[in-house]
Amino acid sequence: MAKNATAAAAATAKKTNKWIQIKRDKWMYLLLLPGFLYFVIFKIVPLWGIFISMKEYYAGVSFFEADWVGLDNFITFFRSTFFIQLLKNTLIISAMNIIFFFPLPIILSLFLNEIRVQWYKKMLQTLVYVPHFVSMVVIASITFVLLKESSGEGQAGGAVYEIVRAINGKGESWISGKISIYWVLLVQNIWKETGWGTVIFLAALAGVDVEQYEAAIVDGATRMQQLVYITIPAIMSTVVTMFILRMGSVLNTGYEQLILMQNSLNKSSTDTFDTNVYNQGRVSGNYGYSSAVGLFKSIVSLIFIQASNRLAKAAGQTGLF
Repeated sequence: MAKNATAAAAATAKKTNKWIQIKRDKWMYLLLLPGFLYFVIFKIVPLWGIFISMKEYYAGVSFFEADWVGLDNFITFFRSTFFIQLLKNTLIISAMNIIFFFPLPIILSLFLNEIRVQWYKKMLQTLVYVPHFVSMVVIASITFVLLKESSGEGQAGGAVYEIVRAINGKGESWISGKISIYWVLLVQNIWKETGWGTVIFLAALAGVDVEQYEAAIVDGATRMQQLVYITIPAIMSTVVTMFILRMGSVLNTGYEQLILMQNSLNKSSTDTFDTNVYNQGRVSGNYGYSSAVGLFKSIVSLIFIQASNRLAKAAGQTGLF
């Protein structure tokens, strides 16, 4: 009985101290209110839309009037003849972005960090940031202008198309090719987002203790040795965190870019889950089916985040949570 009374008194004292702390720091907690309301209004409340995936819900029909179909939308999606094709295209595009695109902001950040002339460094940073603010519509238009094929005799194609044709005697069908379109999409992402991706890594590099470099210089370490033994380990936790977050969006390929670059010749390679959601939801108005696909993507993304986080911890990193 004495132990129970002591435990109850300790719990009461802990609650009292917590309320005292909240009253003392009430203005600090008030600063959290806008962010809290944002997540409640735009992240938590919309979760009721999950139930749309279990209804035969079309545009113009009331949510409560729509017929309840249970898991029929999921079954239709998984049994469809194009599910494997959508999965393959999505994984190919995502894998190429992870393998070829993800390391580039890190490498560029390391190069920029080695520049000692500040005005030159800032100018380069500005130049590599600019493509991020260019609309994907503009980028797609530029791509078509550079890579478009010749439409017939006497008709010139794009600049890159004509250069390749002058070298090997025939132009390459980059945009209409079922394999080459993957590389076109990858180059677009690299050009547009590599510079902007350096923001987080440069911020991490700015937090590296300068005294470590000074001590390394005294010990006779070269610039390469400083990079390998000080700089890279200092930002490794940031790299791991960004990689885990990237794995959470492994099924997100960006429908806008794919819709803009899609044509009848490359459609079998550019149809992904994102384009399927767009076509079924916005074009066909079948919101129940498109919600089911979106929920499937969310569940897979959650699994990937959990798995990559556990792998990071198993490898000795801190992980995301």
